[in-house]
Amino acid sequence: MRRKTRTPPSPLPQRHGVDPVRVRLPATGSWATVREHLVERLTGAGDGTVDGLFEAGLIVGADGRPVPADAPYVPGMFVWFHRELPDEVPVPFPLEIVHRDEHIVVADKPHFLATTPRGGHVAETALARLRRKLDLPALTAAHRLDRLTAGLVLFTVRPGERGAYQTLFRDRRVRKEYEAVAPHDPALAVPRTVRSRIVKERGMLTAREVPGEPNAESRVELLGHRPAGSAAQGPGGLARYRLVPATGQTHQLRVHMTALGVPILGDPLYPEVTGPVPAGDFRRPLQLLARTLEFTDPVTGEEHRFRSGRTLAAWTSYDRWAAGTYDGPRDGQ
Repeated sequence: MRRKTRTPPSPLPQRHGVDPVRVRLPATGSWATVREHLVERLTGAGDGTVDGLFEAGLIVGADGRPVPADAPYVPGMFVWFHRELPDEVPVPFPLEIVHRDEHIVVADKPHFLATTPRGGHVAETALARLRRKLDLPALTAAHRLDRLTAGLVLFTVRPGERGAYQTLFRDRRVRKEYEAVAPHDPALAVPRTVRSRIVKERGMLTAREVPGEPNAESRVELLGHRPAGSAAQGPGGLARYRLVPATGQTHQLRVHMTALGVPILGDPLYPEVTGPVPAGDFRRPLQLLARTLEFTDPVTGEEHRFRSGRTLAAWTSYDRWAAGTYDGPRDGQ
């Protein structure tokens, strides 16, 4: 039985709430030096970037000392470095804290703010913001919420307890309720439970329903509807829905609402992929909100029920949302 290699602690501190990059050299390979492997592995960065990091002594080993560019390749070796942060347009909406104790932090995330660093969103993420604001460098996310979706996200304070909270989501022991604003179809029978098989292929922007055993289940309920005030709202007007997912497939609620013929307002992917939104364009956010989180705390045994205080702009003021002129801190954040 192979013994699992223990990952040493990072010798580098965080920057702007962002962890350094950690690379473990593969057990097999034909590279002669550490540099050769990193140049090949970080193809998007280019030789110049990797060489610049080596020259500046910014690539370090477990002891915190700079690794020379000609250091021999050692299988299983760990190295760390900080990548240059991308230019990011700050998301101009507050990230509110709903609950904080010695074990967890529950935040009310605005639209457009990613949960954790990924791609071009690194320092402008909920995790990095909270680490800086609360001075909690060990804070981690127990789950993720899409960047375009607003609402409640659970973070863990102590690394040793993260697994217990992640298990809640894996085992579906967290009750989540969402709200959405979408067209109202009088012919659509609700409440109803939607079951289907959803797949999302690597490299594809959208998920899709395919034949086969269902792996996604959503409960759809009508909370209210309003008659059309303009042609843009459609002949049936608008409706506010409660969405209760029993599973957690990628884009599940967005796919199911589209399949029902009532796609969520402001969705750039469903039913059709629209052109990329320019950086800094925070108009007409996706009208989907993670409203509540309920669970039994696996560490303290306490029963938790948290509720987002946000509103959906297309419901409170459709004309302002459609025109992209909302500006209030709780108006469709």
